[in-house]
Amino acid sequence: MKSKTYDYIIIGAGSAGCVLANRLTEDGSKQVLLVEAGGSDRHIFIQMPTAFSFPMNMKRFNWYFESEPEIHLNNRSLHCPRGKALGGSSAINGMVYVRGHACDFDEWESSGAEGWGYRNCLPYFKRAETWMNKEDEYRGGNGPLGICNGNNMRLNPLYRAFINAGVDAGYPETQDYNGHQQEGFGPMHMTVNNGVRASTSEAYLRPVMSRSNLEVVTHTLTRKILLEGKRAVGVELEESDKIHTVMANDEVILCAGSIGSPQLLMLSGIGPKDVLAKAGVELTHELPGVGENLQDHLEVYFQYRCTKPITLNSKLGLISRGLIGIRWILFKTGLGATNHFESCAFIRSRANLKWPNIQFHFLPAAMRYDGKKAFDGHGFQVHVGPNKPSSRGYVRIGSADVKDKPEIRFNYLEHEQDRIDWRACIRLTREILKQPALDDYRGDEIQPGSDVTTDREIDEWVKNNVESAYHPSCTCKMGAETDSLAVVDPLCRVIGIENLRIADSSIFPSITNGNLNAPSIMVGEKAADIILGKKPLSESNAAVWIDDEWERRQRPNPPKRVV
Repeated sequence: MKSKTYDYIIIGAGSAGCVLANRLTEDGSKQVLLVEAGGSDRHIFIQMPTAFSFPMNMKRFNWYFESEPEIHLNNRSLHCPRGKALGGSSAINGMVYVRGHACDFDEWESSGAEGWGYRNCLPYFKRAETWMNKEDEYRGGNGPLGICNGNNMRLNPLYRAFINAGVDAGYPETQDYNGHQQEGFGPMHMTVNNGVRASTSEAYLRPVMSRSNLEVVTHTLTRKILLEGKRAVGVELEESDKIHTVMANDEVILCAGSIGSPQLLMLSGIGPKDVLAKAGVELTHELPGVGENLQDHLEVYFQYRCTKPITLNSKLGLISRGLIGIRWILFKTGLGATNHFESCAFIRSRANLKWPNIQFHFLPAAMRYDGKKAFDGHGFQVHVGPNKPSSRGYVRIGSADVKDKPEIRFNYLEHEQDRIDWRACIRLTREILKQPALDDYRGDEIQPGSDVTTDREIDEWVKNNVESAYHPSCTCKMGAETDSLAVVDPLCRVIGIENLRIADSSIFPSITNGNLNAPSIMVGEKAADIILGKKPLSESNAAVWIDDEWERRQRPNPPKRVV
């Protein structure tokens, strides 16, 4: 490190950290240090969209967190991957771009996150992106982040058939779930730009790495935040087994994610008194909400055999993979340039829900998300699960050593409503996949299997087969100071500590309806203006589609076939 004092120190070069590094150095007046525990993201498996399952399973790029045995999942421990490289989790995720429903952000505001309603957040979503289609009141056209919808479903007829099946089942079709209407079936969007993964490192950081007022250090572990009384003054770092102390003139900004940010707060003496005492960390500032309120999405792979040899299962051999890779290397096109999730859906599981709570990713193959256990033969599947869980978990340190992994317990399916939503999810998915639009392709049900029908059978199958969708969040909740679980105020300031902020998915008050990369980037964009004292972007008055009879019906139209 060239100097030992900076204006801002950003901890974590992930989905929000790279955004802040870019925005806080724009005018050249502030010296910024960006600290990343991982290394470079320049690796073919990160850059090539189709290869995303590889970095997700490489310890070089993944913190490899695991949950504690989950009581309501028959004591299974679930994998909780978090990115460890420039770009953070945006360098190893599935590149699915979902902002969330407008009502998610209005829910944030109503819970105490003043100024974070949809009208406030939409302008920052727009500022972040360059959408492949025309800019409008919902989509941006001049931002760092390139967004597309893959190959526009040209490469496989199953993508369109899935959308048609949703329409057959009585749901609306939507052309842009990130725009006016989330609810319905339509094409899925991805953070892929010109055939290459658009991580926040690629989009925000690398274009500005040469700025003289930005220093980026990698392979550097943040041990704790340095405090003088109730004021953050710097950080303690470890690089090549050497300890460094680096000071901040203005602020320390945590962007270490929903696991790393609460862990660092607790290691620094900020958090629940009992947890810190048990871990042997001296309490500096009691903040009971640190690490609490943990939320995540679960999903299952609902699979059918395909009666036509048109699925990706035929592309898994060495020769096929080699040809896909060569085309991508030469032209950045073809199957190598997509994550293969090119159609999707958002629906409500029951009447009297105002906005969707179930999400579908459609895949023209039968395999696991991590690329393992591909079905022998041809098949297709949807990754599906409820998106608004009621169960809450926690992240807690067990010692004062930053290298000891924290205890992560999600308490999945603890709440009865979550189990009810899963039963509806399985039954509605089966109904959708048995609609006429898929008759020409659908064979036997691989899983759950036609024998899984009763509440008890569904409950047991879900317990044994559900997996994390890798969306941990909400562990440093944003809210009013009167909220006992709030960790940061609506200006992203850690409550009770001066010169310390958090900007990442940990500050979400509640989990959004979809994947978390997009709202994490939005948080980085909005937090940058807050930190710099800039006037917020003008509020949006864009309308949002809500079924006008949502209180009495689960979907707008009767299905063509009742299953």
